[in-house]
Amino acid sequence: MARYFDLHPDNPQPRLISQIAEILRADGLIAYPTDSCYALGCRPGNKEGLDRIREIRGLGSDHHFTLVCRDFAQFGQFVHLSNALFRQVKAATPGGYTFILPATKEVPRRLLHPRKKTVGVRIPDHVVTQALLAELGEPLVSSTLLLPDETEPSTQGWEIKERLDHVVDAVIDSGECGATPTTVVDFSQEEPEILRRGTGDTSLFE
Repeated sequence: MARYFDLHPDNPQPRLISQIAEILRADGLIAYPTDSCYALGCRPGNKEGLDRIREIRGLGSDHHFTLVCRDFAQFGQFVHLSNALFRQVKAATPGGYTFILPATKEVPRRLLHPRKKTVGVRIPDHVVTQALLAELGEPLVSSTLLLPDETEPSTQGWEIKERLDHVVDAVIDSGECGATPTTVVDFSQEEPEILRRGTGDTSLFE
């Protein structure tokens, strides 16, 4: 059974944040809220966790996982950014964007797109997620919690607990979470390409 954590949305309890981080360090898989919608997350080195995300979501081998980072210092360890691109991306973060960028050697091979050698990265604007990332000290490998054959992501923590009780290790609830995923912008080619229109304003990159 998954552990259920009820966190305050503005002042998440440090004791509970610490317990969730310990579950992740023990190679657990969590369902957690972000500034766009719920996501599944685990540590980058957790191979079994990645396999569990693929199984829960019914994902193929070409799925772009996302490294959810605390800040730009962490962000910069995992992707290559030119100065011009850095300014563009920085102007849009933190917030509802996922950026597809060429990965550095710090990114485990299993996280890379098999052909492009790219990875998704984002910095969320969410108090609970930021508190967890600060406690954990490394990014979360994440994927939107959108189950197979469903068109809308799950939004309620208690509902997620009921549905995924035996396939995740923890569910974090901090109140209502949005149902719109991030806007995904691919910067791996010369011109940015909008792969998904979501919470982020696409006009910045068109």
